[in-house]
Amino acid sequence: MAGPNKKLVKELQKILGRDGVLWQPEELLLYEYDASAERAGPDAVVLPRNVEDVVRLVRLANRYGVPLVGRGAGTGLSGGALTPQGGLLVVFSRMKRILEVDLENLRAVVEPGVVNLDLTKAVEDRGYYFAPDPSSQKACTLGGNVSENAGGPHTLLYGVTTNHVLGLEVVLPTGERVEVGGRTFDLPGYDLTGVLVGSEGTLALVTKIIVRLLRLPEAVKTLLAVFETLDDATETVADLTARGITPAACELLDRFCLGAVEAATHAGYPLDAAAVLLIEVEGLREGVEAQADQVEEVCRAHRARQVRRALSEAEREKLWTGRKNAFGAMGRMAPNYYVQDGVIPRTKLPQTLRAVVEIGRRHGFEVGNVFHAGDGNLHPAILFDARDPEQYARVVAASNEMMKVCLDMGGSITGEHGVGMEKQNLMPLLFSDADLDAMARVKSVFNPGGNLNPAKMFPLSKSCGEIRVRPMPQRVSTR
Repeated sequence: MAGPNKKLVKELQKILGRDGVLWQPEELLLYEYDASAERAGPDAVVLPRNVEDVVRLVRLANRYGVPLVGRGAGTGLSGGALTPQGGLLVVFSRMKRILEVDLENLRAVVEPGVVNLDLTKAVEDRGYYFAPDPSSQKACTLGGNVSENAGGPHTLLYGVTTNHVLGLEVVLPTGERVEVGGRTFDLPGYDLTGVLVGSEGTLALVTKIIVRLLRLPEAVKTLLAVFETLDDATETVADLTARGITPAACELLDRFCLGAVEAATHAGYPLDAAAVLLIEVEGLREGVEAQADQVEEVCRAHRARQVRRALSEAEREKLWTGRKNAFGAMGRMAPNYYVQDGVIPRTKLPQTLRAVVEIGRRHGFEVGNVFHAGDGNLHPAILFDARDPEQYARVVAASNEMMKVCLDMGGSITGEHGVGMEKQNLMPLLFSDADLDAMARVKSVFNPGGNLNPAKMFPLSKSCGEIRVRPMPQRVSTR
């Protein structure tokens, strides 16, 4: 971090006021990390209040030739909202208005700083909600969700963020303000909204989002299936798929995670099980009852020792509170944890999890598994102490091995956390040089100068033989 240009700071303060610009070293400490293991600090943090502020910021940054990186709540897990080349970190926490709610047409228009769960809270008393539900939904913002194409437990039935975004207002790296998409599905022409969702802030800064809302389901049933072996739990998931049963959510927690969750939240999970599946079905009342019976039948066919149904909304909420706070709970077990985000076919869950546990054991780490089993999105959490450089190197090596296993199983290196800084050097394992060049050409159309979120997504070198291990960050905080 080179430190801010004092003349630039003064011009930024003219645009945003003194309270809209942070540039003193002690003010910037919070912004040198997100929820990943990466670290990189900005030269200054700017807090726009509207799209006009963003346009002026972009034009000013262009004039000074400094990088720009957008940031929501900092809950991302891939280093996507960090500034490895310094520059300005554009934090959207003050652009947090719900601009419009159109329940007749199941639409809402929001600014990027709106917290995910706050949108649901604004409409649920009238029988509606916003479906994407990342585990960090109490804190993460919709702008960040759009940038990373975030998922969540209910992705299995409802899809990821891109399935719920109809249009965007964005500011391009040139300072031009444009709108893509709209309020209806399947507009003619190229799907530029789809290009921008999941682009990890490398193409434009999002300033307004048109989302679709859903009606709350008539009935919901939540089941907790308890298993004596991890294989029985994962084979249950594969069998549900084979029988054409699609729950709204299907989450797996292994023994280690169950202990951490219960110690932190007392959610009612068993401590002596090898794994549990938290399964939810929803829809019309009659159909939900029948589907819950089908799910229970499959669980028992795979030797579930107990299948418990939540008997009240309070019990259901308690189980989900435990699941969504699982990573925070594991933070009590070690100074740090490194969370991965591989995706595999559901039929490959048993052998993949065995490989993940073995890799952790071989590298000398405890690994907790809590993940979206229904769509094969793994989140192994490797517990370690980042203050030890040797441990940090080993944990990154173990994580890379786990991602290679996912690729060998026919999967991917990310399902919802994004590539960011963390996985950019794994991209050649998944894509050819021609693929990466095509992506780079798309980026150059939107971001020809490369000043918007630089040094992200694309590999630092095109060599596919050796994976470069990023050195331990110079300043590391415990989480």
